[in-house]
Amino acid sequence: MKNVEIYTDGACSGNPGPGGWGAVLIYNGVEKQLSGSEKETTNNRMELSAVITALKALKEPCKVTLTTDSKYVCDAINKGWLTSWQKNSWKKADKKPVLNIDLWQELLPLLDKHRVEFIWVKGHNGHKYNEICDKLAVAEYQKYL
Repeated sequence: MKNVEIYTDGACSGNPGPGGWGAVLIYNGVEKQLSGSEKETTNNRMELSAVITALKALKEPCKVTLTTDSKYVCDAINKGWLTSWQKNSWKKADKKPVLNIDLWQELLPLLDKHRVEFIWVKGHNGHKYNEICDKLAVAEYQKYL
């Protein structure tokens, strides 16, 4: 199984507002950058879109170390929220509906396909790849401004 590093970030101008996401994939020292945008979205949707698109770019099952500054994404996976949401018919602990169900459902089969470890880093704190992803994301949403 190939070892791949993925770094992701999402950004929005307003929340909701124009949004962008960026991702850097690294395999065997080779870097690939991906990015995209939506005219009207939220920051959390962009964070999830970056993760989903990056994992979809992998052509075979891989062992992935995925680094993001999104507590929303990391906590949902690492703290077991996603599993609980599924078991509770996509309701949170407070019985309110989970937001972005469509994206979480799109992520689930990718998490089954790949062995993904999610690592959180503080955003805008000098992490090389987090900064690159942020620049990609901002450049994407600026297309709408």
